[in-house]
Amino acid sequence: MALSSTSKRRFWAAFIYVVLSSPACSGFYLPGSYMNTYSNGQVINAKVNSMTSIETELPFNYYSLPYCKPSEGIKKSAENLGELLMGDQINNSPYRFRMNKNESLYLCTTTALNEHEVKLLKQRSRDLYQVNMILDNLPAMRFANQKGVKVQWTGFPVGYTPPNSNDDYIINHLQFKVLIHEYEGAGVEIIDTGEAGMGVISGADKKAVSGYEIVGFEVNPCSVKYDPKKMTKLHRYDGITAVKCPMELDKSQIIREHETVSFTYEVEFVKSNIRWPSRWDAYLKMEGARVHWFSIMNSLMVIFFLAGIVFVIFLRTVRRDLTRYEELDKEAQAQMNEELSGWKLVVGDVFREPNHSKLLCVMVGDGVQITGMAVVTIVFAALGFMSPASRGMLLTGMIILYLFLGIVAGYIGVRLWRTIKGTSEEWRSVSWLIACFFPGIVFLILTLLNCILWGSNSTGAIPISLYFVLLSLWFCISVPLTLLGGLLGTRAEAIQYPVRTNQIPREIPARKYPSWLLVLGAGTLPFGTLFIELFFILSSIWLGRFYYVFGFLLVVLLLLVTVCAEVSVVLTYMHLCVEDWMWWWKAFYASGSVALYVFLYSINYLVFDLKSLSGPVSATLYLGYSLIIAIAIMLSTGTIGFLTSFCFVHYLFSSVKID
Repeated sequence: MALSSTSKRRFWAAFIYVVLSSPACSGFYLPGSYMNTYSNGQVINAKVNSMTSIETELPFNYYSLPYCKPSEGIKKSAENLGELLMGDQINNSPYRFRMNKNESLYLCTTTALNEHEVKLLKQRSRDLYQVNMILDNLPAMRFANQKGVKVQWTGFPVGYTPPNSNDDYIINHLQFKVLIHEYEGAGVEIIDTGEAGMGVISGADKKAVSGYEIVGFEVNPCSVKYDPKKMTKLHRYDGITAVKCPMELDKSQIIREHETVSFTYEVEFVKSNIRWPSRWDAYLKMEGARVHWFSIMNSLMVIFFLAGIVFVIFLRTVRRDLTRYEELDKEAQAQMNEELSGWKLVVGDVFREPNHSKLLCVMVGDGVQITGMAVVTIVFAALGFMSPASRGMLLTGMIILYLFLGIVAGYIGVRLWRTIKGTSEEWRSVSWLIACFFPGIVFLILTLLNCILWGSNSTGAIPISLYFVLLSLWFCISVPLTLLGGLLGTRAEAIQYPVRTNQIPREIPARKYPSWLLVLGAGTLPFGTLFIELFFILSSIWLGRFYYVFGFLLVVLLLLVTVCAEVSVVLTYMHLCVEDWMWWWKAFYASGSVALYVFLYSINYLVFDLKSLSGPVSATLYLGYSLIIAIAIMLSTGTIGFLTSFCFVHYLFSSVKID
């Protein structure tokens, strides 16, 4: 049987090697959407996403401004759960391209701008709103020079305000450059998973897929003042003379009442050597690799330092004491029991039920659920399954994982409850609280933030229908699975304590300094592991940058878990050594206190790095979302520290023979 299993593994390994190394296979591309090929002259329609700004963080619908609308009417594209929660609203647009045909086209002329439209255009322009266009699932990329440095952006501005001027100018002419790669469809080319599922293109499909792939989408925006009389005589998609973007303000289109704005665009197709699997590389260029490595090396130093302390505790202190104790005869043991000091004195109280034990079980259950979701998501993302081409899939995957991990949360929480109480009574109450605690906090904060977004007419507001969808998913999937996990927890064997608990609790000696000070200080070590990567994550969320270094993030996550475990064990041992047997909550918050530093760092990032963020509404949104992240980190890291400390204490006292 073993031989058969080994043969199968060898066969599949050889098969995969042959497939990947075959000359007919010129690329292996896992993330992304299914490849589209276009023939000469084939019509390609661009789409528009919500307008975004790093100054307000309030997304708005593209058609909330007086832009040209499609002849067939505005149609929304199908969106997944993650896209809706992120405020994406993808619609069709009147921008039409024909493959391999360079054109300069007229689009439309607006009616005379009224007071409301002028006010809105000026406000969106001064708030640095960006128009986000999409062609073949690629966002439009713009290059700009800032202080002699070439900077890459996605999208283009609504308008601009020249220095030392009170006038605003609208962007009404777009120069598109579409990079294409000729595809001949020879042999097996692509193995792909994405929005359209999985597909293998073989030599038999050569005729069907031959054509051009779109591998790049660049835009150069400018403002051009046109003669209204000439432009109104034109029809949509009529050809115009190619425009050279003017530098003079008198030749640019000002935003002013009673002005009409004519929109035009030109497109140039350029052949490129970039292949379709590599087309996202331009968006995902990793900057600051040395900084990431510095973060990892810094974390490793902290880990080795803490590991040394744990090593000393285990091999020198604990082992030496236990070995000495076990070598003594009974009379000597009895005499030694009277002279005991440190952690051995609390043997009769170390497993005494903590205060608010039900809340502890609930928080540990939710922490297991969040940790499992984070680990699985980051592992899949590091392997390339969470592509930026599949918008919203990262958030959708996280929500689905969280829902289904409810069974693990219920099992761990209820089993811990049984261990502490010694009975399965009230397990339903514990399971319900686990199912409602963290989601309830998130729903409460999101509802308050949503009221702000509704008041601002932002597309970032969660629709009422989506609220019902989320509640249905929670009530129909997460709650039943959590209750099922709780039921399994009642049937699992309870963890037996290695020592008996005394009836009368031992008095804890007074100390010179409060214990919470040590607990809060312990959170600085896990934060030191996390804070550099946290900067890149916050920049990705709030500055509209792509974050795709999930390999680094996975390493940082593993280091964070290790540091949290070590910090909690060291702190628990220190408390036991000073005869403090109330270690349960201290072990949780020793590593969980990192969340406090994460939230404080978020405030620091708001003040010093998001200086452009304007208005109390934007700041409230930022702090609200940061609070949700901090609570999730607290539950996750606190659970890691608590469970490690519980195993440590159980192991420590399992060898003690004191009656």
